[in-house]
Amino acid sequence: MSTTNYIGKATSRVDGPAKVTGAATYSAEFHLPNLAYGYVVSSPIAKGKITKIHADEVLALPGVIQVFSHENVPSVAWLDKKHQDQVAPGGSPFRALQEPEILFSQQPVALIVAENFELARYAASVLRIEYEVEQHETNLETQRAKGYEPGKGKTGFQPPPDPRGKPDEAWAEAEHRTEAEYVHGTQHHNPMELFSTTAEWRGEGQITAYDKTQGVFNVKKYLTGVFGLKKDDVRVVNEFLGGGFGAGLRPQYSVYLAVLAALELRRSVRLTLTRQQMFSFGHRPHALQTVKLATNPDGSLAALHHHALHETSQFEDYTENVVNWSGMLYQCENVKLGYELAKLDVYTPLDMRAPGAASGSIALEIAMDEMAYAAGLDPLELRLRNYADRDQNADKPFSSKKLRDCYHQGAAKFGWEKRTPEPRSMREGNMLVGWGMGGGVWDATQQKAAAAASITADGHLTVRSGSGENGAGTYTIMTQIAAETLGLPLEAVTYQLGDTDQPEAPLQGGSWTAASVGTAIQSVCQDLAGKILKMAQKQPDSPLKDAKFEDVEFVNGQIRLRTNHGQAVVLRDVLQTSGEAKIEADGSTMPNMAKQSQYSLHAHNAVFVEVKVDEDLGTVHVTRVVNAIAAGRILNLKTARSQVLGSVVWGIGAALMEETVMDHKFGRYMNHNFAEYHVPVNADIHDIEVLFVDEEDDIVNPLGVKGIGEVGMLGVAAAVANAIYHATGKRVRELPITIDKLL
Repeated sequence: MSTTNYIGKATSRVDGPAKVTGAATYSAEFHLPNLAYGYVVSSPIAKGKITKIHADEVLALPGVIQVFSHENVPSVAWLDKKHQDQVAPGGSPFRALQEPEILFSQQPVALIVAENFELARYAASVLRIEYEVEQHETNLETQRAKGYEPGKGKTGFQPPPDPRGKPDEAWAEAEHRTEAEYVHGTQHHNPMELFSTTAEWRGEGQITAYDKTQGVFNVKKYLTGVFGLKKDDVRVVNEFLGGGFGAGLRPQYSVYLAVLAALELRRSVRLTLTRQQMFSFGHRPHALQTVKLATNPDGSLAALHHHALHETSQFEDYTENVVNWSGMLYQCENVKLGYELAKLDVYTPLDMRAPGAASGSIALEIAMDEMAYAAGLDPLELRLRNYADRDQNADKPFSSKKLRDCYHQGAAKFGWEKRTPEPRSMREGNMLVGWGMGGGVWDATQQKAAAAASITADGHLTVRSGSGENGAGTYTIMTQIAAETLGLPLEAVTYQLGDTDQPEAPLQGGSWTAASVGTAIQSVCQDLAGKILKMAQKQPDSPLKDAKFEDVEFVNGQIRLRTNHGQAVVLRDVLQTSGEAKIEADGSTMPNMAKQSQYSLHAHNAVFVEVKVDEDLGTVHVTRVVNAIAAGRILNLKTARSQVLGSVVWGIGAALMEETVMDHKFGRYMNHNFAEYHVPVNADIHDIEVLFVDEEDDIVNPLGVKGIGEVGMLGVAAAVANAIYHATGKRVRELPITIDKLL
């Protein structure tokens, strides 16, 4: 019996003790000698030009070291490509403090550096700046006619496929038709940890940036490009992240300004943004979507049209895959998809948990609910009748797809068969009860990743890869993979991440970390195991002398024959008699494109929601959620469940609360704080059940794993909206669904 098979087990976080005891160090917590403090001054206008900065008044304050602005900062790289990071969209990236022009409200216009934080903050509050104001445009509604189709630009963006079939004719001739517009407002990531950078000056042109980021290698590439620094002179570190959700995918202006100040002042500088300034950069864009559905008499989809328009900045073309999912989630021969952008005087939007799909699934899944009522079908039955066994967008089979099982198992756990179809037909006293459902699909992607492993004579294994850890459980699952591969106890394994001195790993985003870095960890540990086996075979009278690698297994601290467990050696004995203080291996892995390119690789889910709506007050309570996930092999049931719980909470927030409100008179977000940007709290969250549907997939990657942090959010907001309609009979197509929209 094996005691070292950890993959798939509910294992507690190995980094948990460090987090709850305060031992985990975040980017604003590194204590350095001679540390100066920066504070950003933000523009109060949305468009215009700086005409004068009264820096002399602030520089007269004892302890103020410098006021950086466009008037005195050094020149940086001129070419756009030097400023573009790994996930930059097309266009010209924002360059802080390089020009007097104002492009968006809260644009950083000056950086105060002082001997302490309090003085820097005070100096920023009294710095006088004069502006020439120009007319701005921040209202997407007024820019509908100015929408345009973007170029490819951004990594991962795929323009909608060409129309298939005859979607216009099919819609016009169909038995049942629906058409509606669906809207959601701007949303901000709002991680608990503020963006901050501690830029350590290490000597002539040498910098270590302790930065809040989801990709240390992305930040390093950006800093070397912008400042013209040598690669060996820049190190970026982030071992713990207090929430990212996509906000840390791109280098934010905080790291740029902190490093700029450190290089100019030749001393270490710390810069932390305020909560209000956390609303001054990327966000999920305000989106307007139109969905037209048509069905035949048997309930099969005759036509599907999905068009989306969302905002971008004046200087970059931010893109998302919003509508493409609609062409693959359901079987339909006549499909027309459209996607456009409109430029506003705002900062460039940024990937936010399940970018594109989170928006697109809201419109599609509410529209499917509307069609179910129009066609006289149960919402679950409509989806089953239009189940897609093949990705029609790409004309490829799925590597695996257990969405049908998600529907059946989720419905059974929820008790969906007890639902009465008529709106307002279920109640508990004064509470109207509604049941709704939704679902989604998300990419299952593997990226190139590198790793290194070393084991010492006492049997302690250290594995390294410069991936990120934004709370998803990366430390834990990589430790599990390494421990199981070499048959070691978890406590004999240390996983190190978040440092550009380590082997290169991809950004932590897109739900690809487990597949990418996990595969690299498994591979390098297998290489290490091969070296150890050769050492074992050199021992006198070795029972493994003639064994091939595939004939043995590393289990319970032993190396043994798979067919005869009595033929074994103790791994630690092999190490101690080898004469080697340490054995090492390193390498990289990448997706098997020859194999994977023949298939469509995706994870799927189905969500069932119960709401209770106060008939008099219009208050909505989400009382039950069942989320069934088909995401390949689950590495850790405990951390995976935690990921989906968080995803459901996000979906509830999107449905009922989250919206960054723009005052178009000023071109500024008005609720830029935690008090007025509403997110769910404990009292808003009730019973959430997570089901992982068994799904084997030997194509998607060697581990057979698919990401879950994003697919778990899909369909939740739509299911809440559909449940509210079932409860009240009122169809709300503009999210969030606040009380005023129900009364």
